[in-house]
Amino acid sequence: MVFGLAAASVVTSGQTFHTLTQLPTSGWPTNGGDLYNRRFSPLTQINRENVAQLKGVWRTSLGGSGLSVKYSGEAQPIVQDGVIYIVTGQNDVFALSVETGAILWSYKAELDEKINVICCGWTSRGVGLGDGRVYVGQLDGRLVALDQKTGALAWSIQAERWQQGFSITSAPLYYEGLVITGFAGGEFGIRGRVKAYDAKTGSLAWTFYTIPGPGEVGHDTWPKGNKVWEHGGAPVWQTPAVDPALGLLYFSTGNAAPDFNGAVRAGDNLFASSIVAVEAKTGRYRWHFQQVHHDLWDYDAPNPVVLFDMVVGGQPRKALAQAGKTGWVYILDRTNGRPLLGIEERPVPQNKAQATARPQPHPVGDAFVPQSMTIAPEGFTLVNQGRIFTPFGPEPQVGKPGQGGGANWPPSSYDPALNYLFVCASDRTGIFRGGDKDFEIPPDGQEYLGGQFGSVPFGVTGVFAAMNMATNRIVWQQQWPERCYSGSIATAAGLLFVGRSDGRLTALESRTGTLLWQFQTGAGVNATASTFEHGGQQYVVVLSAGNAFAGAKRGDNVWMFGLSGTLTP
Repeated sequence: MVFGLAAASVVTSGQTFHTLTQLPTSGWPTNGGDLYNRRFSPLTQINRENVAQLKGVWRTSLGGSGLSVKYSGEAQPIVQDGVIYIVTGQNDVFALSVETGAILWSYKAELDEKINVICCGWTSRGVGLGDGRVYVGQLDGRLVALDQKTGALAWSIQAERWQQGFSITSAPLYYEGLVITGFAGGEFGIRGRVKAYDAKTGSLAWTFYTIPGPGEVGHDTWPKGNKVWEHGGAPVWQTPAVDPALGLLYFSTGNAAPDFNGAVRAGDNLFASSIVAVEAKTGRYRWHFQQVHHDLWDYDAPNPVVLFDMVVGGQPRKALAQAGKTGWVYILDRTNGRPLLGIEERPVPQNKAQATARPQPHPVGDAFVPQSMTIAPEGFTLVNQGRIFTPFGPEPQVGKPGQGGGANWPPSSYDPALNYLFVCASDRTGIFRGGDKDFEIPPDGQEYLGGQFGSVPFGVTGVFAAMNMATNRIVWQQQWPERCYSGSIATAAGLLFVGRSDGRLTALESRTGTLLWQFQTGAGVNATASTFEHGGQQYVVVLSAGNAFAGAKRGDNVWMFGLSGTLTP
Protein backbone atom coordinates (compact mmCIF):
# COMPACT_ATOMS: atom_id res chain seq x y z
CA MET A 1 0.00 0.00 0.00
CA VAL A 2 1.46 3.36 -1.07
CA PHE A 3 0.68 6.88 0.14
CA GLY A 4 2.08 10.00 -1.58
CA LEU A 5 2.16 13.72 -0.86
CA ALA A 6 4.60 15.35 -3.23
CA ALA A 7 6.07 12.59 -5.32
CA ALA A 8 6.45 14.76 -8.40
CA SER A 9 9.31 16.63 -6.73
CA VAL A 10 11.56 13.55 -6.72
CA VAL A 11 14.29 13.42 -9.36
CA THR A 12 16.29 10.26 -9.96
CA SER A 13 19.70 9.60 -11.41
CA GLY A 14 21.41 6.41 -12.49
CA GLN A 15 23.36 4.13 -10.17
CA THR A 16 26.39 2.62 -11.88
CA PHE A 17 29.38 0.87 -10.43
CA HIS A 18 31.46 3.89 -11.47
CA THR A 19 29.48 6.15 -9.12
CA LEU A 20 29.07 3.49 -6.44
CA THR A 21 32.83 2.98 -6.11
CA GLN A 22 33.42 6.68 -5.50
CA LEU A 23 33.38 8.09 -1.99
CA PRO A 24 29.89 9.56 -1.41
CA THR A 25 29.47 13.36 -1.39
CA SER A 26 26.10 14.64 -2.63
CA GLY A 27 24.28 11.60 -1.27
CA TRP A 28 24.61 8.26 0.44
CA PRO A 29 23.77 6.00 -2.50
CA THR A 30 24.14 2.51 -1.07
CA ASN A 31 24.01 0.90 2.36
CA GLY A 32 27.77 0.89 2.86
CA GLY A 33 28.26 4.36 1.36
CA ASP A 34 30.05 2.75 -1.59
CA LEU A 35 30.36 -0.76 -3.02
CA TYR A 36 33.35 -1.40 -0.75
CA ASN A 37 31.26 -0.92 2.44
CA ARG A 38 33.78 1.59 3.82
CA ARG A 39 31.15 3.93 5.32
CA PHE A 40 33.57 6.81 4.85
CA SER A 41 32.77 10.32 3.66
CA PRO A 42 35.33 12.75 2.14
CA LEU A 43 33.29 15.75 3.35
CA THR A 44 35.01 18.15 5.76
CA GLN A 45 32.61 21.07 6.27
CA ILE A 46 31.58 19.55 9.61
CA ASN A 47 34.90 19.15 11.39
CA ARG A 48 36.49 18.81 14.81
CA GLU A 49 36.44 22.56 15.35
CA ASN A 50 32.74 23.17 14.65
CA VAL A 51 30.98 19.82 15.24
CA ALA A 52 29.88 21.02 18.69
CA GLN A 53 27.63 23.52 16.89
CA LEU A 54 25.52 20.81 15.23
CA LYS A 55 21.79 21.10 15.86
CA GLY A 56 18.68 19.59 14.39
CA VAL A 57 17.54 21.00 11.05
CA TRP A 58 14.30 19.04 11.18
CA ARG A 59 12.74 15.99 12.81
CA THR A 60 10.12 13.86 11.06
CA SER A 61 7.81 11.34 12.67
CA LEU A 62 7.13 8.23 10.58
CA GLY A 63 3.55 7.97 11.74
CA GLY A 64 4.11 5.43 14.47
CA SER A 65 5.63 2.80 12.17
CA GLY A 66 7.83 0.41 14.15
CA LEU A 67 6.88 1.78 17.58
CA SER A 68 5.73 -1.52 19.08
CA VAL A 69 8.09 -3.28 21.49
CA LYS A 70 8.88 -6.09 19.05
CA TYR A 71 10.34 -3.75 16.41
CA SER A 72 13.91 -2.48 16.05
CA GLY A 73 15.09 0.56 14.07
CA GLU A 74 18.39 -0.42 12.45
CA ALA A 75 18.22 1.06 8.94
CA GLN A 76 20.91 3.34 7.54
CA PRO A 77 19.36 6.15 5.44
CA ILE A 78 19.94 6.18 1.68
CA VAL A 79 20.18 9.67 0.17
CA GLN A 80 19.99 10.67 -3.50
CA ASP A 81 19.00 13.83 -5.35
CA GLY A 82 17.47 15.59 -2.38
CA VAL A 83 15.50 12.60 -1.08
CA ILE A 84 16.12 10.37 1.93
CA TYR A 85 14.89 6.77 1.84
CA ILE A 86 14.36 4.92 5.11
CA VAL A 87 12.69 1.67 6.21
CA THR A 88 11.36 0.87 9.69
CA GLY A 89 11.37 -2.34 11.69
CA GLN A 90 7.81 -2.81 10.46
CA ASN A 91 9.28 -2.90 6.92
CA ASP A 92 7.41 0.29 5.92
CA VAL A 93 9.39 2.48 3.50
CA PHE A 94 9.39 6.30 3.50
CA ALA A 95 10.79 8.92 1.12
CA LEU A 96 11.58 12.24 2.84
CA SER A 97 12.50 15.63 1.43
CA VAL A 98 16.00 16.75 2.43
CA GLU A 99 14.81 20.36 2.30
CA THR A 100 11.89 20.07 4.72
CA GLY A 101 11.70 16.53 6.11
CA ALA A 102 8.23 16.18 4.55
CA ILE A 103 7.14 12.65 3.69
CA LEU A 104 6.96 12.51 -0.11
CA TRP A 105 5.56 9.00 -0.24
CA SER A 106 5.30 5.91 1.92
CA TYR A 107 4.85 2.19 1.35
CA LYS A 108 3.18 -0.03 3.94
CA ALA A 109 4.46 -3.61 4.02
CA GLU A 110 1.44 -4.94 5.95
CA LEU A 111 3.40 -7.90 7.32
CA ASP A 112 1.57 -10.99 8.51
CA GLU A 113 1.46 -10.81 12.31
CA LYS A 114 1.70 -14.62 12.38
CA ILE A 115 5.35 -14.55 11.33
CA ASN A 116 7.23 -16.43 14.05
CA VAL A 117 10.70 -17.07 12.61
CA ILE A 118 12.37 -13.78 13.51
CA CYS A 119 15.56 -14.31 15.48
CA CYS A 120 16.43 -10.97 17.00
CA GLY A 121 13.60 -8.47 16.78
CA TRP A 122 11.49 -7.42 13.78
CA THR A 123 13.80 -5.19 11.76
CA SER A 124 15.23 -4.07 8.44
CA ARG A 125 18.73 -2.68 7.98
CA GLY A 126 18.02 -0.58 4.92
CA VAL A 127 16.94 -0.37 1.32
CA GLY A 128 18.76 -0.58 -2.00
CA LEU A 129 18.58 1.92 -4.85
CA GLY A 130 19.09 1.57 -8.61
CA ASP A 131 17.43 1.75 -12.03
CA GLY A 132 14.93 4.27 -10.67
CA ARG A 133 13.66 1.90 -8.02
CA VAL A 134 13.88 1.32 -4.28
CA TYR A 135 14.42 -2.29 -3.22
CA VAL A 136 13.46 -3.72 0.15
CA GLY A 137 13.72 -7.22 1.60
CA GLN A 138 10.92 -8.11 4.00
CA LEU A 139 10.62 -10.31 7.04
CA ASP A 140 8.01 -12.40 5.24
CA GLY A 141 10.63 -13.44 2.66
CA ARG A 142 9.40 -11.11 -0.06
CA LEU A 143 11.70 -8.91 -2.15
CA VAL A 144 9.94 -5.76 -3.33
CA ALA A 145 10.77 -3.07 -5.89
CA LEU A 146 9.15 0.37 -5.59
CA ASP A 147 9.14 3.22 -8.08
CA GLN A 148 11.67 5.73 -6.77
CA LYS A 149 9.54 8.75 -7.75
CA THR A 150 6.17 7.63 -6.43
CA GLY A 151 6.63 4.57 -4.21
CA ALA A 152 4.29 2.60 -6.47
CA LEU A 153 4.89 -1.15 -6.52
CA ALA A 154 7.00 -2.12 -9.55
CA TRP A 155 7.29 -5.81 -8.71
CA SER A 156 7.14 -8.13 -5.71
CA ILE A 157 8.37 -11.71 -5.50
CA GLN A 158 8.29 -14.39 -2.83
CA ALA A 159 12.06 -14.86 -2.69
CA GLU A 160 11.71 -17.47 0.09
CA ARG A 161 8.88 -18.47 2.43
CA TRP A 162 8.87 -17.43 6.07
CA GLN A 163 6.97 -20.61 6.89
CA GLN A 164 10.20 -22.47 6.04
CA GLY A 165 12.27 -20.31 8.38
CA PHE A 166 13.49 -17.62 5.96
CA SER A 167 13.43 -13.85 6.40
CA ILE A 168 15.33 -10.88 4.96
CA THR A 169 16.79 -8.37 7.41
CA SER A 170 19.64 -6.84 5.38
CA ALA A 171 19.54 -4.06 2.80
CA PRO A 172 19.50 -5.41 -0.77
CA LEU A 173 22.47 -4.48 -2.94
CA TYR A 174 21.96 -3.03 -6.41
CA TYR A 175 24.82 -3.79 -8.79
CA GLU A 176 24.92 -3.72 -12.60
CA GLY A 177 21.25 -4.47 -13.17
CA LEU A 178 21.04 -7.04 -10.38
CA VAL A 179 19.43 -6.89 -6.94
CA ILE A 180 21.36 -9.12 -4.55
CA THR A 181 20.23 -10.28 -1.11
CA GLY A 182 21.07 -12.81 1.54
CA PHE A 183 18.60 -14.54 3.83
CA ALA A 184 18.35 -14.86 7.61
CA GLY A 185 16.96 -17.90 9.41
CA GLY A 186 19.95 -19.88 10.66
CA GLU A 187 18.19 -20.66 13.95
CA PHE A 188 15.22 -22.12 12.07
CA GLY A 189 16.85 -24.86 10.05
CA ILE A 190 17.38 -23.11 6.72
CA ARG A 191 20.06 -23.88 4.17
CA GLY A 192 21.69 -20.47 3.74
CA ARG A 193 21.85 -18.74 0.37
CA VAL A 194 22.47 -15.53 -1.54
CA LYS A 195 20.31 -14.72 -4.55
CA ALA A 196 20.52 -12.21 -7.39
CA TYR A 197 17.49 -10.96 -9.31
CA ASP A 198 16.99 -8.94 -12.47
CA ALA A 199 16.37 -5.38 -11.23
CA LYS A 200 13.83 -4.66 -13.98
CA THR A 201 11.67 -7.76 -13.70
CA GLY A 202 12.45 -9.51 -10.42
CA SER A 203 13.32 -12.73 -12.24
CA LEU A 204 15.96 -14.92 -10.60
CA ALA A 205 19.46 -14.57 -12.08
CA TRP A 206 21.49 -16.85 -9.83
CA THR A 207 21.62 -18.59 -6.44
CA PHE A 208 24.66 -19.39 -4.31
CA TYR A 209 24.11 -21.84 -1.46
CA THR A 210 26.25 -21.11 1.59
CA ILE A 211 25.91 -24.80 2.50
CA PRO A 212 27.24 -26.68 -0.56
CA GLY A 213 25.36 -29.64 -1.97
CA PRO A 214 26.67 -32.98 -3.32
CA GLY A 215 29.48 -32.53 -5.83
CA GLU A 216 30.12 -28.90 -4.80
CA VAL A 217 33.24 -27.51 -3.12
CA GLY A 218 32.91 -28.00 0.64
CA HIS A 219 30.15 -30.59 0.72
CA ASP A 220 32.63 -33.15 2.06
CA THR A 221 32.88 -31.11 5.29
CA TRP A 222 29.42 -32.37 6.27
CA PRO A 223 28.49 -35.92 7.41
CA LYS A 224 27.49 -38.41 4.72
CA GLY A 225 25.11 -40.34 6.95
CA ASN A 226 22.42 -37.70 7.49
CA LYS A 227 20.65 -34.74 5.91
CA VAL A 228 21.81 -32.11 8.40
CA TRP A 229 23.51 -30.17 5.59
CA GLU A 230 20.08 -29.44 4.08
CA HIS A 231 19.34 -27.44 7.24
CA GLY A 232 22.93 -26.40 7.96
CA GLY A 233 22.40 -22.66 8.55
CA ALA A 234 25.08 -20.19 7.41
CA PRO A 235 22.63 -17.31 6.87
CA VAL A 236 23.79 -13.96 5.49
CA TRP A 237 22.85 -11.10 7.79
CA GLN A 238 24.40 -8.16 5.95
CA THR A 239 24.75 -6.35 2.62
CA PRO A 240 27.65 -7.74 0.54
CA ALA A 241 30.55 -5.70 -0.85
CA VAL A 242 31.71 -5.69 -4.48
CA ASP A 243 35.04 -5.11 -6.20
CA PRO A 244 34.03 -4.27 -9.80
CA ALA A 245 37.64 -4.51 -11.05
CA LEU A 246 37.83 -8.13 -9.89
CA GLY A 247 34.17 -8.83 -10.61
CA LEU A 248 33.77 -10.35 -7.16
CA LEU A 249 31.02 -10.14 -4.55
CA TYR A 250 31.99 -10.65 -0.89
CA PHE A 251 29.93 -11.57 2.17
CA SER A 252 30.32 -13.37 5.49
CA THR A 253 28.07 -16.07 6.88
CA GLY A 254 26.38 -17.15 10.08
CA ASN A 255 27.11 -20.22 12.16
CA ALA A 256 26.32 -23.82 11.29
CA ALA A 257 23.10 -25.43 12.45
CA PRO A 258 22.09 -26.79 14.81
CA ASP A 259 23.89 -24.00 16.63
CA PHE A 260 25.17 -25.74 19.74
CA ASN A 261 25.15 -29.39 18.68
CA GLY A 262 28.25 -30.53 16.84
CA ALA A 263 27.50 -34.20 17.50
CA VAL A 264 25.22 -34.46 14.45
CA ARG A 265 27.47 -32.53 12.03
CA ALA A 266 31.05 -33.79 12.26
CA GLY A 267 33.40 -31.86 9.98
CA ASP A 268 34.32 -28.22 9.39
CA ASN A 269 30.81 -27.39 8.09
CA LEU A 270 31.59 -25.11 5.15
CA PHE A 271 30.71 -22.38 4.36
CA ALA A 272 29.38 -21.56 7.83
CA SER A 273 31.19 -18.84 9.85
CA SER A 274 33.14 -17.93 6.74
CA ILE A 275 34.04 -15.11 4.38
CA VAL A 276 33.07 -16.04 0.81
CA ALA A 277 33.80 -14.55 -2.60
CA VAL A 278 31.67 -15.33 -5.66
CA GLU A 279 31.50 -13.88 -9.17
CA ALA A 280 29.07 -10.96 -8.98
CA LYS A 281 27.42 -11.61 -12.33
CA THR A 282 27.05 -15.38 -12.06
CA GLY A 283 27.25 -16.37 -8.36
CA ARG A 284 30.05 -18.82 -9.20
CA TYR A 285 32.26 -19.77 -6.23
CA ARG A 286 35.76 -18.27 -6.22
CA TRP A 287 37.20 -18.63 -2.71
CA HIS A 288 36.40 -18.84 0.98
CA PHE A 289 38.08 -18.41 4.34
CA GLN A 290 36.51 -20.10 7.35
CA GLN A 291 36.87 -18.10 10.57
CA VAL A 292 35.56 -20.81 12.91
CA HIS A 293 35.73 -24.50 12.04
CA HIS A 294 32.76 -26.60 13.19
CA ASP A 295 31.31 -23.66 15.12
CA LEU A 296 29.64 -24.61 18.42
CA TRP A 297 29.49 -21.15 20.02
CA ASP A 298 27.30 -19.08 17.69
CA TYR A 299 30.47 -17.27 16.57
CA ASP A 300 28.93 -16.27 13.27
CA ALA A 301 30.05 -13.32 11.14
CA PRO A 302 27.16 -10.84 10.83
CA ASN A 303 29.34 -7.71 10.57
CA PRO A 304 29.61 -6.45 6.95
CA VAL A 305 32.88 -7.10 5.13
CA VAL A 306 34.90 -3.98 4.24
CA LEU A 307 37.16 -3.62 1.18
CA PHE A 308 40.17 -1.31 1.03
CA ASP A 309 43.69 -1.08 -0.37
CA MET A 310 46.82 -0.84 1.76
CA VAL A 311 50.57 -1.41 1.61
CA VAL A 312 51.88 -4.67 3.10
CA GLY A 313 55.60 -5.41 3.05
CA GLY A 314 56.18 -2.45 0.76
CA GLN A 315 53.68 -3.69 -1.82
CA PRO A 316 50.15 -2.40 -2.54
CA ARG A 317 47.58 -5.05 -1.71
CA LYS A 318 43.83 -5.41 -2.18
CA ALA A 319 42.51 -6.07 1.32
CA LEU A 320 39.29 -7.21 2.96
CA ALA A 321 38.46 -7.01 6.67
CA GLN A 322 35.68 -8.58 8.71
CA ALA A 323 35.14 -8.07 12.43
CA GLY A 324 33.86 -11.29 13.97
CA LYS A 325 31.89 -12.31 17.03
CA THR A 326 35.10 -14.05 18.08
CA GLY A 327 36.51 -10.60 18.86
CA TRP A 328 39.11 -10.64 16.08
CA VAL A 329 39.38 -8.76 12.81
CA TYR A 330 40.16 -11.09 9.91
CA ILE A 331 42.27 -9.34 7.25
CA LEU A 332 42.53 -11.11 3.89
CA ASP A 333 43.81 -10.59 0.37
CA ARG A 334 40.52 -10.13 -1.46
CA THR A 335 41.94 -11.49 -4.72
CA ASN A 336 42.40 -14.98 -3.29
CA GLY A 337 41.15 -15.12 0.32
CA ARG A 338 44.59 -15.67 1.88
CA PRO A 339 45.55 -13.92 5.13
CA LEU A 340 47.48 -10.69 4.63
CA LEU A 341 48.92 -10.32 8.13
CA GLY A 342 48.88 -13.91 9.29
CA ILE A 343 46.19 -16.14 10.78
CA GLU A 344 47.54 -19.12 12.69
CA GLU A 345 45.78 -22.48 13.04
CA ARG A 346 46.31 -23.35 16.71
CA PRO A 347 45.26 -26.45 18.69
CA VAL A 348 42.26 -25.95 21.00
CA PRO A 349 40.65 -28.14 23.71
CA GLN A 350 38.67 -31.09 22.44
CA ASN A 351 35.34 -32.76 23.15
CA LYS A 352 34.83 -36.02 21.28
CA ALA A 353 31.07 -36.01 21.78
CA GLN A 354 30.84 -32.60 20.06
CA ALA A 355 33.18 -33.69 17.21
CA THR A 356 35.23 -30.53 17.78
CA ALA A 357 37.75 -29.22 15.27
CA ARG A 358 41.34 -29.72 16.44
CA PRO A 359 42.76 -26.37 15.33
CA GLN A 360 41.02 -23.00 15.13
CA PRO A 361 42.16 -19.85 13.26
CA HIS A 362 43.83 -17.22 15.48
CA PRO A 363 44.53 -13.91 13.68
CA VAL A 364 47.81 -12.16 14.44
CA GLY A 365 47.16 -8.96 16.42
CA ASP A 366 44.77 -7.92 19.19
CA ALA A 367 41.29 -9.08 20.10
CA PHE A 368 38.96 -6.11 20.55
CA VAL A 369 36.92 -7.83 23.30
CA PRO A 370 37.98 -10.17 26.15
CA GLN A 371 38.28 -13.84 25.18
CA SER A 372 38.61 -15.36 28.65
CA MET A 373 37.57 -14.83 32.28
CA THR A 374 39.33 -14.65 35.63
CA ILE A 375 36.34 -14.86 38.00
CA ALA A 376 33.49 -17.35 37.76
CA PRO A 377 29.97 -15.89 37.82
CA GLU A 378 27.97 -17.02 40.84
CA GLY A 379 26.66 -20.56 40.36
CA PHE A 380 29.25 -21.59 37.77
CA THR A 381 32.68 -23.24 37.76
CA LEU A 382 35.21 -21.93 35.27
CA VAL A 383 36.46 -24.45 32.71
CA ASN A 384 39.72 -23.48 31.00
CA GLN A 385 39.21 -19.90 32.28
CA GLY A 386 36.20 -19.62 29.99
CA ARG A 387 38.54 -19.13 27.03
CA ILE A 388 37.39 -18.84 23.46
CA PHE A 389 36.90 -22.20 21.71
CA THR A 390 36.48 -24.13 24.99
CA PRO A 391 34.03 -26.96 24.17
CA PHE A 392 30.97 -27.78 26.27
CA GLY A 393 28.33 -30.45 26.72
CA PRO A 394 24.79 -30.74 28.07
CA GLU A 395 25.64 -29.01 31.37
CA PRO A 396 25.71 -25.19 31.37
CA GLN A 397 29.19 -23.71 30.96
CA VAL A 398 30.30 -20.06 30.82
CA GLY A 399 32.75 -18.46 28.42
CA LYS A 400 33.80 -15.37 26.49
CA PRO A 401 32.93 -14.05 24.05
CA GLY A 402 29.32 -15.04 24.63
CA GLN A 403 26.75 -15.45 21.87
CA GLY A 404 25.87 -11.78 22.36
CA GLY A 405 29.50 -10.64 22.49
CA GLY A 406 32.08 -9.63 19.90
CA ALA A 407 31.03 -7.71 16.80
CA ASN A 408 27.42 -8.27 15.79
CA TRP A 409 25.57 -6.73 12.80
CA PRO A 410 26.28 -3.00 13.55
CA PRO A 411 28.56 -2.04 10.65
CA SER A 412 32.21 -1.10 11.01
CA SER A 413 33.65 1.93 9.21
CA TYR A 414 37.07 2.50 7.64
CA ASP A 415 39.23 5.63 7.37
CA PRO A 416 41.63 5.27 4.39
CA ALA A 417 43.91 8.10 5.54
CA LEU A 418 44.46 6.55 8.98
CA ASN A 419 44.07 2.94 7.82
CA TYR A 420 41.85 2.38 10.86
CA LEU A 421 38.81 0.14 11.11
CA PHE A 422 36.28 1.26 13.73
CA VAL A 423 34.45 -1.62 15.38
CA CYS A 424 31.31 -1.61 17.54
CA ALA A 425 31.17 -4.65 19.83
CA SER A 426 30.01 -5.99 23.18
CA ASP A 427 31.66 -7.81 26.07
CA ARG A 428 29.25 -10.40 27.43
CA THR A 429 29.60 -13.73 29.22
CA GLY A 430 27.78 -16.53 27.45
CA ILE A 431 26.20 -19.66 28.90
CA PHE A 432 26.72 -22.62 26.56
CA ARG A 433 25.06 -26.03 26.52
CA GLY A 434 24.32 -28.64 23.85
CA GLY A 435 25.54 -31.79 22.16
CA ASP A 436 22.68 -34.35 21.89
CA LYS A 437 23.76 -36.97 19.34
CA ASP A 438 20.14 -38.13 18.92
CA PHE A 439 18.85 -34.64 18.11
CA GLU A 440 16.37 -34.77 15.24
CA ILE A 441 15.71 -32.28 12.47
CA PRO A 442 12.46 -30.44 13.34
CA PRO A 443 9.70 -29.53 10.85
CA ASP A 444 10.16 -26.44 8.65
CA GLY A 445 10.05 -23.13 10.45
CA GLN A 446 10.77 -24.48 13.93
CA GLU A 447 13.87 -23.65 15.97
CA TYR A 448 16.91 -25.80 15.21
CA LEU A 449 19.38 -24.97 17.99
CA GLY A 450 20.56 -28.24 19.49
CA GLY A 451 20.98 -26.45 22.80
CA GLN A 452 20.04 -23.16 24.39
CA PHE A 453 21.02 -19.51 24.05
CA GLY A 454 22.05 -18.02 27.37
CA SER A 455 24.01 -15.18 28.93
CA VAL A 456 24.94 -14.20 32.44
CA PRO A 457 22.34 -11.51 33.28
CA PHE A 458 24.88 -8.94 34.47
CA GLY A 459 28.16 -7.42 33.34
CA VAL A 460 27.35 -6.71 29.68
CA THR A 461 29.23 -3.67 28.40
CA GLY A 462 29.88 -2.07 25.06
CA VAL A 463 33.26 -1.83 23.37
CA PHE A 464 34.12 0.66 20.65
CA ALA A 465 37.59 0.25 19.19
CA ALA A 466 39.89 1.64 16.51
CA MET A 467 41.98 -1.09 14.89
CA ASN A 468 45.13 -0.37 12.84
CA MET A 469 44.80 -2.48 9.71
CA ALA A 470 48.56 -2.45 9.10
CA THR A 471 49.13 -4.39 12.33
CA ASN A 472 45.68 -5.55 13.47
CA ARG A 473 46.45 -3.89 16.81
CA ILE A 474 44.20 -1.71 18.96
CA VAL A 475 44.88 2.02 18.54
CA TRP A 476 42.31 3.05 21.13
CA GLN A 477 39.43 1.32 22.83
CA GLN A 478 36.46 2.43 24.93
CA GLN A 479 34.20 0.57 27.33
CA TRP A 480 30.57 1.69 27.43
CA PRO A 481 28.09 1.03 30.26
CA GLU A 482 25.67 -0.52 27.77
CA ARG A 483 26.27 -2.77 24.76
CA CYS A 484 27.46 -1.06 21.59
CA TYR A 485 24.60 -1.56 19.15
CA SER A 486 24.93 1.06 16.42
CA GLY A 487 27.18 1.17 13.39
CA SER A 488 29.56 4.05 12.67
CA ILE A 489 30.57 6.29 9.80
CA ALA A 490 33.92 8.07 9.46
CA THR A 491 34.72 11.32 7.67
CA ALA A 492 37.82 12.98 6.21
CA ALA A 493 37.45 15.71 8.84
CA GLY A 494 38.65 13.26 11.50
CA LEU A 495 35.18 12.48 12.86
CA LEU A 496 33.20 9.38 13.74
CA PHE A 497 29.44 9.42 14.12
CA VAL A 498 28.02 6.58 16.22
CA GLY A 499 24.73 6.12 18.04
CA ARG A 500 24.00 5.03 21.58
CA SER A 501 21.14 2.96 23.00
CA ASP A 502 20.38 5.75 25.50
CA GLY A 503 19.18 7.96 22.64
CA ARG A 504 22.31 9.93 21.84
CA LEU A 505 23.95 10.45 18.49
CA THR A 506 27.61 11.23 19.17
CA ALA A 507 30.64 12.53 17.28
CA LEU A 508 34.09 11.24 18.29
CA GLU A 509 37.55 12.24 17.19
CA SER A 510 38.86 9.48 14.91
CA ARG A 511 42.45 9.48 16.17
CA THR A 512 41.65 9.32 19.88
CA GLY A 513 37.97 8.49 20.42
CA THR A 514 37.46 11.77 22.32
CA LEU A 515 33.79 12.77 22.57
CA LEU A 516 33.27 16.06 20.69
CA TRP A 517 29.46 16.30 20.40
CA GLN A 518 26.31 14.54 21.55
CA PHE A 519 22.61 15.06 20.94
CA GLN A 520 19.69 13.38 22.72
CA THR A 521 17.18 12.22 20.08
CA GLY A 522 14.59 10.78 22.46
CA ALA A 523 14.88 7.12 21.42
CA GLY A 524 17.68 4.61 20.97
CA VAL A 525 20.00 5.41 18.07
CA ASN A 526 20.64 1.82 17.03
CA ALA A 527 20.86 2.63 13.34
CA THR A 528 23.91 3.88 11.46
CA ALA A 529 23.94 7.53 10.43
CA SER A 530 24.63 8.84 6.91
CA THR A 531 26.22 12.13 5.85
CA PHE A 532 25.96 14.08 2.59
CA GLU A 533 26.14 17.52 1.02
CA HIS A 534 23.07 19.38 -0.27
CA GLY A 535 22.88 22.98 -1.42
CA GLY A 536 26.45 23.60 -0.33
CA GLN A 537 25.84 22.37 3.23
CA GLN A 538 26.88 19.12 4.89
CA TYR A 539 24.24 17.23 6.87
CA VAL A 540 24.02 14.12 9.04
CA VAL A 541 20.82 12.06 9.07
CA VAL A 542 19.85 9.16 11.33
CA LEU A 543 16.88 7.02 12.37
CA SER A 544 16.01 7.25 16.07
CA ALA A 545 13.75 4.27 16.74
CA GLY A 546 15.23 2.05 19.47
CA ASN A 547 15.90 -1.66 19.52
CA ALA A 548 14.42 -4.84 20.96
CA PHE A 549 17.75 -6.64 21.34
CA ALA A 550 19.45 -3.66 23.00
CA GLY A 551 16.47 -2.84 25.21
CA ALA A 552 16.46 0.75 23.93
CA LYS A 553 13.52 3.13 24.09
CA ARG A 554 11.38 3.03 20.92
CA GLY A 555 10.69 5.96 18.63
CA ASP A 556 9.67 6.74 15.05
CA ASN A 557 11.75 9.80 14.17
CA VAL A 558 14.26 10.67 11.50
CA TRP A 559 16.58 13.49 12.55
CA MET A 560 18.68 15.62 10.22
CA PHE A 561 21.52 17.72 11.66
CA GLY A 562 23.54 20.59 10.25
CA LEU A 563 25.59 23.60 11.26
CA SER A 564 22.61 25.79 10.34
CA GLY A 565 20.21 23.79 12.51
CA THR A 566 18.20 25.38 15.31
CA LEU A 567 16.47 22.40 16.98
CA THR A 568 17.69 21.30 20.39
CA PRO A 569 16.93 18.01 22.19
